Amino acid sequence: MDITLAIDAMGGDHGPHVTVPAALKALAEDDQLNIVLIGSEDAIQAELKANKATTNSRLRIHHASQVVLMDESPQSAMKNKKDSSMRVAINLTKTGEASACVSAGNTGALMATARFVLKTLPGIERPAIASVLPSEHGSTYMLDLGANADCTAEQLLQFAVMGAMLVSSVEHKANPTVGLLNIGSEDIKGNAVVKRTAELLRESHLNFYGNVEGDDIFKGTVDVVVCDGFVGNVALKTTEGLAHMMGKFLSQEFKKNWMTKLMALLAMPVLKAFKKRLDPRRYNGASFLGLRGIVVKSHGGTDSFGFYHAIHVAIEEARNGVLKRITEQLEIEHIQSAKAVALEAESKTTE
Repeated sequence: MDITLAIDAMGGDHGPHVTVPAALKALAEDDQLNIVLIGSEDAIQAELKANKATTNSRLRIHHASQVVLMDESPQSAMKNKKDSSMRVAINLTKTGEASACVSAGNTGALMATARFVLKTLPGIERPAIASVLPSEHGSTYMLDLGANADCTAEQLLQFAVMGAMLVSSVEHKANPTVGLLNIGSEDIKGNAVVKRTAELLRESHLNFYGNVEGDDIFKGTVDVVVCDGFVGNVALKTTEGLAHMMGKFLSQEFKKNWMTKLMALLAMPVLKAFKKRLDPRRYNGASFLGLRGIVVKSHGGTDSFGFYHAIHVAIEEARNGVLKRITEQLEIEHIQSAKAVALEAESKTTE
């Protein structure tokens, strides 16, 4: 299946130095992929030349005269940067010229612009940020990771639908399990919103496992972990900090004396395999779910290897029809909700 990606070549901390080599790698590995590099034509051409590549039938440049800065406010980006590489990439996705867009740019500006241009899917009140995290059994998808600090139970149900359909599409799992992040696994635990969300999930057509705790994220207890953006972002940043600390402590222990240095040398194959398994670049690429188009956000400071993985996320979502699956599942849940309301009204009438 041929697909076309719109890539914001100027986004992130390193711009074309990262985005262009990653795009070339993706093209070399997938002969059904087409890419539009969006940004300063001179800068992109210079990077293509540095990589001994040229434009062709599968790779073209779409000039954009502006760039959204990493610290620019979303309001400023939307109002003053209508010809930014980010905005043009999203526009191409809206018109159908591109199957999806990928950007390493300013997260707030990307979300605000994408929501303004693409709008949300029917039945979705707010888009959510979803990403994949390593776990004992492979990986766990988690959302929301920061787009929505306060959520209603109905919105969390929508997140659950989107996350489940993402896993169903990308991981090819027919009935992925969904867990609700809570302070305990018991039904009596949690605040009013979490308790109500659990009720809605039990009534849904989703494969609801029940409440899960923080350690379940990395145990791989469920395929999808659902929470609001405040909790999700805190959990994500805590995880990143813990991983950094553990890596630093391990390095310090191995450098203590000549014996520990020798042990480090002997353990090098294991350490390299461990580092590769937990390499955050391999999990780069957060999905903005709930929009009428596929938008993938790469970490702004990643290298070309990490950006390549973000491109791969967009390819998988486009090829496997994630938007169609989300829409269909939302229709199923809406029908069930309508029936429940009708039955409840009928019950009250007969009383």
